[in-house]
Amino acid sequence: MFRIASCLVAALLLVGNVSYVSAQDAKPSRVKLTIAKIKEMKAKWQQNRPKLKVCRKEVKAKGLTGDDRWFYISDCMERS
Repeated sequence: MFRIASCLVAALLLVGNVSYVSAQDAKPSRVKLTIAKIKEMKAKWQQNRPKLKVCRKEVKAKGLTGDDRWFYISDCMERS
């Protein structure tokens, strides 16, 4: 009985430590974009249409979708 209990405690400690470590390693590099934030970014980008067109071509060539697409365009528009 003691052996089972000690194995159970060890397993729980191991699982607890693994989940804690993996939670620390996960870096929330970017937060999901909201519709309002996307609209705000698009309005800003419309001021420089030629550059936006080039950035969109790059996105299409890379095959990016979703938030990755918007983050790439955002980075592209900030580059000179």
